Amino acid sequence: MTGGQGREVLFEFIQAGPQMRVAALDPESGVEVVVITPVTATRAQMQALALAKLQRRLAGDSQLPPRRPPGKYA
Repeated sequence: MTGGQGREVLFEFIQAGPQMRVAALDPESGVEVVVITPVTATRAQMQALALAKLQRRLAGDSQLPPRRPPGKYA
């Protein structure tokens, strides 16, 4: 499937109980995002959600909270 600017986007669907894990990958940049959706959502809805998240990540949206390094936080 192609994303916004004609870029190819790869999707992976993995069902885990009542949820679906949907990964969207931009092979050009190697950026991958993951969303969790209910299995009752349509495939198009799942892809649209994952694609929107990927596009925000690729655009460098400053509204997303900064990622904290792994570790324990109090």
